[in-house]
Amino acid sequence: GALYEFIDEWIGVPYKYAGNDKNGVDCSGFVNAVYKNIFKKQLSRSATDIVKECNIIDKDKLLEGDLVFFDISSKNSHVGVYLINNKFIHASTSKGVIISDLTQAYYMKYWGRAGRVK
Repeated sequence: GALYEFIDEWIGVPYKYAGNDKNGVDCSGFVNAVYKNIFKKQLSRSATDIVKECNIIDKDKLLEGDLVFFDISSKNSHVGVYLINNKFIHASTSKGVIISDLTQAYYMKYWGRAGRVK
């Protein structure tokens, strides 16, 4: 579908703080791009504000397009877009736009909450 075509174009885009295009993007900039292009919704610019635009849901209720938040440097400091089978896509500071797995030790350690945009 459209989401996966969009993802294909963005995989490997480097991380850039406050970036929001294919020259470089940060985690919330990437989530914004997904929501603007695929879901036609405008979200806030920071992960800590985006979480306020979501209903918090149980981790086992995650559906494609829901958001996953992590408490890495602070509460809700990192956000990604859930795909399927525990996979999510996000702009990681070290690797840029990548698909990761919620069951990886790092992401389990820093797991915050799951959100569905209102």
